[in-house]
Amino acid sequence: MLEVSGIQSLNPFIKKNKIILSQNTPLAEKLRPKTLDEVLGQEHLTGEKGTIRKMIENDALNSLILWGPPGTGKTTLAEIISEQSGRKFYKLSAVSSGVKDVRDVIEDAKKQNLFSGKSPILFIDEIHRFNKSQQDSLLHAVEKGWIVLIGATTENPSFEVVSALLSRSQVYILKALSYEKLEELVDTATQRFNNDEGTSFKIAEKGAFIQYSGGDARKLINSVELVLNQYVNSDKEEINNSDVLEILQETMALYDKNGEQHYDIISAFIKSMRGGDPNGAVYWLARMIAGGEDIKFIARRMLILAAEDIGLANPNALVIANNCFQAVNVIGNPESRIILSETAVYLAVSPKSNSTYMAINDALALVKQTGNLPVPLHLRNAPTKLMKDLDYGKEYKYAHSYEGNFVDQEFLPEEIKNAKLYQPGNNATEKKIYEELKKKWNNRY
Repeated sequence: MLEVSGIQSLNPFIKKNKIILSQNTPLAEKLRPKTLDEVLGQEHLTGEKGTIRKMIENDALNSLILWGPPGTGKTTLAEIISEQSGRKFYKLSAVSSGVKDVRDVIEDAKKQNLFSGKSPILFIDEIHRFNKSQQDSLLHAVEKGWIVLIGATTENPSFEVVSALLSRSQVYILKALSYEKLEELVDTATQRFNNDEGTSFKIAEKGAFIQYSGGDARKLINSVELVLNQYVNSDKEEINNSDVLEILQETMALYDKNGEQHYDIISAFIKSMRGGDPNGAVYWLARMIAGGEDIKFIARRMLILAAEDIGLANPNALVIANNCFQAVNVIGNPESRIILSETAVYLAVSPKSNSTYMAINDALALVKQTGNLPVPLHLRNAPTKLMKDLDYGKEYKYAHSYEGNFVDQEFLPEEIKNAKLYQPGNNATEKKIYEELKKKWNNRY
């Protein structure tokens, strides 16, 4: 479905580019920020030195992807960018739109360019739900500058946005709102409700509201409105957690005041598996599942842990974690919880080694330190006679021509020869690897 806003909009609640709110307008819409200064919790983008603010001030708007949890202001930010940059705004939902809708917008945008001189903004909500062909249909228009694309996603763009489109866009991360910001939002919503309804409610305890929201600002405001509406005709003025739970009909653990729940719980989950505790791993997994966490996000994190923290101590861990990721994409909820649990327990009880993780980090540090050292002549490719005449590949020893398919020769540049980047971990599998390396490379291990 296509939505278009601007001077020529037919929306009856828009007049001279200003929104007129009806009495039936939801509280979340009434509180939607209209300027960058009103955006909550994204100062790294919207503050005085924020990149998006500077982009608007310099009138240098490029295509971008807004990545962040639900309810952090992605749609709002896109609308503000459109308003403050003076560009027409098209909105598509990736859930209900197809290639034809994209092409229709692009054709209209090309006409707009002729009149305004500024490329209109095409905002695509949940862009990760577009398949490859749908995303590819945007490429030419973005390259030609017919549109400025703003995509919103709750998923990691590296996995969900095609590389060609990603390379033409700048990714900006919206942060989950802190507990303090959510408390502030409860107060703001309550004050606006009181002003509109002529009530005098006071929120004595905010924890239940905040936990119910899961960090989603929109859901938080909606829950405040829902609860307060239930008590409008009562004598109650002070609202506590039990009142909220009675209306929302949910039992929940209170939100952790020490930080952002999403990141804290995934951190506890990872650390439980790294620390070898299957009980902790399954508990934090259950917390994420109960809270509606994206199962693909959970599976991806286990895939990373299998390589980073288990590695060669149990190479099968990476295979199982990858199979888990593939399986949850096919199975979906609620059955995926079983696959996730099996994998989490397996990773937790597996022997641990971060040797390959450390090896690549040390190698990258060495590359940064030593620069682009030349490839030794005997290791260079020699596809032409000239290269052979220049001794490319000369003195290279073909391992399979020697006993045990091994021959001692140098594979590093002269300047860093004998550098030890991989240090085997202290586990059964890598102890065997270490013994083999000592036999072959007695001068290095």
